[in-house]
Amino acid sequence: MTSTSNPYVPIFVIGAIGFGFAAISLIIAAITGPKRYNRAKQAAYECGIEPSPQAAEGGRFPVKYFLTAMLFIIFDIEIVFLYPWAVTFDKLGLFGLVEMGVFISTVFVAYAYVWRRGGLEWD
Repeated sequence: MTSTSNPYVPIFVIGAIGFGFAAISLIIAAITGPKRYNRAKQAAYECGIEPSPQAAEGGRFPVKYFLTAMLFIIFDIEIVFLYPWAVTFDKLGLFGLVEMGVFISTVFVAYAYVWRRGGLEWD
């Protein structure tokens, strides 16, 4: 006896369960949550300190914050690609080694560029 069901059905079922859980959680929170708000509850919470309405000098945030975030994302993605490569290293052979060398050198060029431009130095 063979089954001819769609192999994507379990994925859709899990997605529907996740969506249903999120929707039910939002509905229950709206029903049972507080209805009276005051100024303290409406204010932003920033780790126990008084929130500032603007950036430190009254202008834009320094670009170094965004550079640090982008560097984190770049190296995080590099690790995500390195882990499966390390698991299947024997099967990939020389082609996999060369491709990973190209990938790591590309990421290193970006790292060296940011380093030379002073993106890693905090004032």
